[in-house]
Amino acid sequence: MVVKIRLQQQKGLSPELLKYKGPIHCARMTIREEGILGLWAGAAPTVMRNGTNQAAMFTAKFMFDKALWKKQEGDGTVLQPWQSMISGFLAGTAGPICTGPFDVVKTRLMAQSKSGGDVKYKGMVHAIRTIFAEEGLRALWRGLLPRLMRIPPGQAIMWGVADQVIGLYEKQFLQTAPL
Repeated sequence: MVVKIRLQQQKGLSPELLKYKGPIHCARMTIREEGILGLWAGAAPTVMRNGTNQAAMFTAKFMFDKALWKKQEGDGTVLQPWQSMISGFLAGTAGPICTGPFDVVKTRLMAQSKSGGDVKYKGMVHAIRTIFAEEGLRALWRGLLPRLMRIPPGQAIMWGVADQVIGLYEKQFLQTAPL
């Protein structure tokens, strides 16, 4: 991810201003300037973002299924694909909203290079505090709209398919199993 973020930062620059000539060159430069661990800058907020994102989305999906369709986990009913898609879309909004600060911090930590000496952000907590102090609370959710344009539609499709597959499995294997 560090390589991807750093290459994206160069987009639009003229060739003579490019620090990195490609992914392999970027990885080599990062290792040379920051050590091998430089390739894992932003790993902690990435783990926090992904874990929180999954917890929020799964919880929201099951809450929306219950509130909208009276679906209880393990009740044997299978939602229609359109119902699963609506619940999945709504749940797909919960993850990015809950994880916005981790996503911003992840990107900032990955984008900064130690080649110029000191770094602005020394770690996840320091980055959150610094961004909040210098840019305000809303800055911790910067980039939320593009994430909301990408993630909820994908979650709608995923849940539309997943609920059907789970329903087929339950009908085939769970309802015929002796107690």
